[in-house]
This record gives sequence, C-alpha cells and structure tokens, in this order.
Amino acid sequence: MTSAETLLASWYFQAPNFALAALMYTFLGRVLLSFFVVPESRNYIWRFFCRLTDPALSVMSFVTPKAVNPIVMWLFGFVWLFWLRVLLMWVFLAYVARQAG
Repeated sequence: MTSAETLLASWYFQAPNFALAALMYTFLGRVLLSFFVVPESRNYIWRFFCRLTDPALSVMSFVTPKAVNPIVMWLFGFVWLFWLRVLLMWVFLAYVARQAG
C-alpha cells in the first residue's frame, strides 16, 4: 500500500486532525500576533485570525473561567485543541485495534 492509499484509507482521522491542527496553530498565531497588533486593529490578517478562532472561543468559554485574560484564553484554546487531537488519536487507534482484532 502506498502512502497516498494509506492517507485516503484513513481520511476519517486525517481530515479532523488536520482541521484541529490548523485551528490550534491559528490560536498560537493569534497569541503571537497580539504582541504587535492592537485588538481593535483593522488589519486583514488579524481579522482573519479572529474570525477563525472566535467560534472556538465561544465554545471554550463554557469550560474556561470568565475572569481569564484574552491571551491566556487563546493559550488555553491551544492546549484544549492539543488534548482534543490526542483524544482523537486515541479513539482512532482503538478503532483500528478493534478492526484488526
């Protein structure tokens, strides 16, 4: 089996993992960019980062305290998404092990 066939065979893991990784690193980019750009900036790159991460922030606000500084909240987002990717990997490996056994 070639690597392309392996990738296509596990698309149900690869696609969500890629989306979560992109969002995770977008959170990290937003943290780094916040050191150079004010929050009310009209910069199109900043607005892109905000548009991409704000929906995830609204979901995370249910499990993260409200008194947290926004930069810390973005870092929490990075960590939450990292652990979500670990959980996804664990579920995928359990599924593959069940299919093999």
